Amino acid sequence: MYKFLKNLSCVLCLILIFGGCRKKAFDDYYNPPANLAPPIYQVLQGIGRFNTLLAVIDKSGYKPTLSASGYWTFFAPNDAAFQKYFTANNTSLAQMDSITAVKIVTYCLVYNAFTTDHLADFQSPTGYVPADAYKRRTAYHDTFQIGAGPDGATGVWIPENRTPFGSPAYLFGDQNNKFIPYFYSTFMAAKGLTAADYNYFFPATTYTGFNVVNATVVTPNLVAQNGIINEIDQVVLPLPSIEQKLASNAQYSDFRNIYETYLTSYLVDLNYTRQYNTLTGKTNNVYVKLYNPALAFALGDESYLENQANNSQTDGYTLFAPINSAFTPYLNNTILEFYKTVPQLPINVLTDLMNAHMFQTTVWPSKFAVSGNTTNEPPRFDPVNNVIDRQFCSNGLFYGVNQVQQANVFSTVYARAYLDPAYSIMLRVLQLNGTAGITSPGLRYTIFMIPDAVFRAAGYDYNTATSAFQQTVNGVVTSGLSIQTALQRILAINTIPTPNNEMNDLSGDGIIESSQGEYVRWHKNTVSSAGTVEKNATLTVAGSRDYSNGRVYFLTAGYMDLANNTLATDISLNAGTATAQGPYYDFYNYLLNSNAYNPGATEIAGIQTGANYTIFIPTQAAMKQAVVDGYLPGTTTVVGGVKVFSAFNYKPTAVTDQAQVNNFILYHILNGITIAPDGKKGGTLGTAFPSLLKDLLGNGAPLIIFNNPTNFQVEDSQARFATLIAPNNNSYFPATSNYLANHALIHQINNYLRSPF
Repeated sequence: MYKFLKNLSCVLCLILIFGGCRKKAFDDYYNPPANLAPPIYQVLQGIGRFNTLLAVIDKSGYKPTLSASGYWTFFAPNDAAFQKYFTANNTSLAQMDSITAVKIVTYCLVYNAFTTDHLADFQSPTGYVPADAYKRRTAYHDTFQIGAGPDGATGVWIPENRTPFGSPAYLFGDQNNKFIPYFYSTFMAAKGLTAADYNYFFPATTYTGFNVVNATVVTPNLVAQNGIINEIDQVVLPLPSIEQKLASNAQYSDFRNIYETYLTSYLVDLNYTRQYNTLTGKTNNVYVKLYNPALAFALGDESYLENQANNSQTDGYTLFAPINSAFTPYLNNTILEFYKTVPQLPINVLTDLMNAHMFQTTVWPSKFAVSGNTTNEPPRFDPVNNVIDRQFCSNGLFYGVNQVQQANVFSTVYARAYLDPAYSIMLRVLQLNGTAGITSPGLRYTIFMIPDAVFRAAGYDYNTATSAFQQTVNGVVTSGLSIQTALQRILAINTIPTPNNEMNDLSGDGIIESSQGEYVRWHKNTVSSAGTVEKNATLTVAGSRDYSNGRVYFLTAGYMDLANNTLATDISLNAGTATAQGPYYDFYNYLLNSNAYNPGATEIAGIQTGANYTIFIPTQAAMKQAVVDGYLPGTTTVVGGVKVFSAFNYKPTAVTDQAQVNNFILYHILNGITIAPDGKKGGTLGTAFPSLLKDLLGNGAPLIIFNNPTNFQVEDSQARFATLIAPNNNSYFPATSNYLANHALIHQINNYLRSPF
C-alpha cells in the first residue's frame, strides 16, 4: 500500500509539472508578444501630450474601441490643438457634451491602418494605385435627419447613399459614413496640385506636404497594436456634405429650392423605420430622400460613384451654387422667358439647369479649365472674381459663386427651340438630328425657326400617344419613318453652319450649304430652298436673335422646304418651249430623247435618291459648238470654207450618235457632290471629282473644279476650260447658275465638256 501511494504521488507531481508546462506554452502562444505596441488608447497615454484627447475619448465612449483589437488610422489632436479649439470657441473640456466628443473622435478615426507609405494610395479592387487618394472613410456618420420631407418639420429621413442612380438608389446598412480629406505630398504632385490648391480652402494653415483638413500632421506613423496614429495640431470636426453646406446659407435658397421642390422625393423605408422606432421608441415613418436620377449626383451621397469599392478615396463631387442675386434673375429672364413659371418647365430643362452646376469630379481651384460636368462643359467661373464662398466638404467641393453657369443648351442657337414651347415639334426633330453641333460654343450656326403652328399648317405633327411623327394630307394621316425622315431633312435645310457669320446680313445675295449638303439662297432679306423654288414661294425674314454661337431667324410664314422634283424635272422648268426657249432648252431636249433618260422615273439614269449632284449645262452657243466639233449629233454647213452650225439633232437614230449624246449628258453631271461657287469644295488650285459617266471598271470620268467665287471653272478630260455663267446682274434670284434643285445645284457654263470616251 505504501508503495502504491508513493508511486501515485510521483505521477501526480509529474502531471502538475507537465500541466504547468502546457499552460505556459499556451499562454506564450496566444498572449501578445512582449515587444508589441499597446493599443491606440494606451499609446496616447504613454506619450503624454494627449491628455485632453484621452478625456474626450472617455466622454465619447470610445475608450473600449481604441483599447481593443482593431485596424484603424487615427488623426489625433494634441493638447495644444485642444487649447486652440477651446479658445477659438470660448468653451472648455468641462463644457463639451458627449455628442461633440463623439464627432471629434469618430471623424478622426479612419477605417484600416495606413502608414504614410500607403495613405495616399487608392485601394482599388486590384491593389494599391500609387498617389491616387486624398480621402478615407471615417467612423463618423450623421444620424437620422429631422425636418422637411412629406411629414414637415417633424419628418425623419436619411440621405440617398448611391450614385450613379439605379436599383437600389440607396443601400440599407450603409450608414453613409463621412470621409475625411488629407493632403499628402505624393498625391498632390501626381495630380499637379500645389500649396495654392490647399490654401484656397485653408488660408490660415501652412501647407507642409501632410495636412488633414485645416490641421498639420506634427508626428506621423505612431504605431499602436490596433492601428496607426498621426498627431495633428488642430481639432477637426466633421465636415458638412455638399447638401448640408448648401442648406446652411440662405443666400443659396433659390438655387436650393429647385432641388427641394422639384427634383427630390421621399420614399418610406421599412428597414430604417423599424430601426428608428426601436432606437427611439417613436412611431415615425423614416424616409429615404431621393434625388432625380437625371441629376449628376445626390448632394448628400458620401459614397462617390460607388460602382467599385473605395471610389470615394480618389475623387468626389463638386457643386457651384449661385447666390440668389445671380440665380433668380437668370431663372426668370432666361429659363422662364417663355414658360413663365417653374412648374410649367419640362423636367429635363430643370435637370439641365442644375446639372450645369454639378460636376462628377473634384474641381480643384487650379483645374477649372480642364474639368468638365456631365456634358463636358468646364466651370465658367473665375476662381478669384466669381467664387465668393468655398468649402471642402466630406463628399466633395462646394463653391458659392456670384453668377450662373452659362450652359450651352441655354446660351446657344439651340436654346430658342429648347426654351420656347411654341417650337416643340422643331425641338423633337433637332434632338433626332443630334444637338452636339448646334450646342457647341465653338461652332457657329444660323437656324431658321419653324413654329408648331407652321408645321401643323403643313399637316405635320407629333402624336404623343403613339410617340410618332405624322402628316395629314386631305384628311389622310401618314406616320412612321418616312415622315420622321422628311422632317429631319427639313430641319437640316433650315440649319446652316456659318463659321464666319456668313448669314448675318441677308440684305444682299448669297448661297450657302445647309447642314446635310443641300443649298439655300438669300436675296434682299428673302430666303429660298429647292422646295420653295418648286412651289414658287417667297419667304421673308421678319426678325432675328443672336446667341453665343450664332443667330436664329424668324420668317413671316412657312419654312425652307424640301424638294420633291426629279433632277430631270428641275432642268425642264428652265427649258421653256420651242417658241420660248429657256436657258436649258437644248440640253434638256437631248436628255429627254437619250438613253441617259429614264422615262418611267422621269429622271436621269444613274441618279440615286438622296445623293448629291452638280449639273453643268452649256449655253446654247456652247451646245452649237459641240455640234460643229462633232461631239453632239446635228447638222452643219460650210460657209466660206468654215463649218458652221445648222441644226440640233435631238433624236439621233444611229447607235454611235445615241452613245455620243449619252456620254455628253452624263459627263456634265458631278456624281455624289454638290458644289457652289463659294471657294470651298475644289479650291482655287483645282480638285478632281467623278462625273456620272463611268468607264468599263465603273470609275467616274473626272472633272477638275477650280472653285474661285469670281471665276469658277471646270476643266475637262482634254484640258479645256468652261467658266460658270454669273447669275443675272450678279443676283442669285433667279439665275441660270446656282439653281436650287433636289439635292443638287444646276449651273450654266460658257463651254461644253469633252468626255474621254
